[in-house]
Amino acid sequence: MNARANTFSRRTQLQLWIGAGLATMTGGCTTPKSDPALERLEFEQAQMGLPFRIVLYAARKAEANAAASAAFARVAELNHIFSDYEDDSELSLLSRSAGSGRAVPLSDELWRLLNIAQAMSRRSEGAFDITVGPLVQVWRRARRQRELPTPEVIAEAKARVGWQKIVLDSKARTAKLSVPGMRLDFGSIAKGRALDEALRVLREHHIHRALVTGGGDMAIGDPPPSRAGWRIELAPLDAPGTPPVHFLSLRNCGFATSGDLFQHVELGGKRYSHIVDPRTGWAMTDHSLVTVIARDSVTANSLSTTTCVVGPERGLALVNKTAGASARVVRKPAEQVEVAESPTFTNFLEK
Repeated sequence: MNARANTFSRRTQLQLWIGAGLATMTGGCTTPKSDPALERLEFEQAQMGLPFRIVLYAARKAEANAAASAAFARVAELNHIFSDYEDDSELSLLSRSAGSGRAVPLSDELWRLLNIAQAMSRRSEGAFDITVGPLVQVWRRARRQRELPTPEVIAEAKARVGWQKIVLDSKARTAKLSVPGMRLDFGSIAKGRALDEALRVLREHHIHRALVTGGGDMAIGDPPPSRAGWRIELAPLDAPGTPPVHFLSLRNCGFATSGDLFQHVELGGKRYSHIVDPRTGWAMTDHSLVTVIARDSVTANSLSTTTCVVGPERGLALVNKTAGASARVVRKPAEQVEVAESPTFTNFLEK
């Protein structure tokens, strides 16, 4: 743990600087009253294979320590449910039942997130799909070996992918994976759920002015004392002609970013993202950066991933139909950088 000034920096999927906001958010929000008794404290732990960071304001360090420890413990608990790396996680055990014909009873937590994922699959017509695991493995291997997978390999993996191949029984709260070799991958939303839950635990411990980050995504609570919001500076797309840096002022929301800024590989002269289109089996080649603000991090995560897959027009249409959500897409499909935004996105920009 360490106490620091009102800004800090780190690099994950994106480069983000987070500090006390300097501008009042639009939409009738008022600036919170100052509370000089609160001290800014930071905590960091490795969770879900990446650094999770908590920044909070508290009157007593002992109270802050207890709250942060409880929040990290909750993240670890969720990782044991959602991880596709841990062999004994609940998700891995469910994946191993694929093709057995057996309906597997699920914990409340896995049942809840699985239903959220399936709802997004329906909304996106399969562009969002947690059964994408076999294809994710193919492209992980491609990045590691720096060798483009063959169409035959992709076709074989794709035969084991499809959100309709999950059979849910709402009365028994069970799931059945109907095709052998299916593998679920919650990478697009499990982190969001962990961030949301970490923030909820902090609030249970009476810590309301807090922000939790993991891999460039955030769950954001009440703002720092005397500020309208947490100040977020977004790294630009790494391409000539990118628009100037933008600052956001955010509070009580989820925040997610998706794109190929840091996770990509060049094969055969083409740049392939770590994001895979489950409908085609191929990794995305669109050089883009998607930012989504939503009511919670799970929603922000699912929308940002989906927008990367379907592109700005369909992605923003989906975002705009989601209550409380806004998005910005910066991409370079050819020689020119293009920017598209939700009508409400400018409400979060510093003035």
